[in-house]
Amino acid sequence: MTDAQPSIERVLARLCGGSITAKDYVGYFLNEYGEELVFAQRRGEKTARLWHSDADWQLFRVGDHSIRVGEVMDGMITVSGLIINQPEATWLSSCLAASRHLRQR
Repeated sequence: MTDAQPSIERVLARLCGGSITAKDYVGYFLNEYGEELVFAQRRGEKTARLWHSDADWQLFRVGDHSIRVGEVMDGMITVSGLIINQPEATWLSSCLAASRHLRQR
């Protein structure tokens, strides 16, 4: 019997249904409503991938300038058409900053 745990990338890929490997920069967030978000950036890709449980794990492509405030409605935060709250935007901004060196220029 072995105590080997699956890698975080495999766990998150199963959670969101996306393609995530050990070569990706990954992030996970659980908001105050119990909704989960998964972020993955693959080296050399121009955009990262974002999944949100409240959006039925639909894939959203995000990049350095994807987070928008007030374009749809005053104070509303969106990313690639997905409405997110302030804590989610802060987490996503951190993920994008931490993985910036992996994106193509």
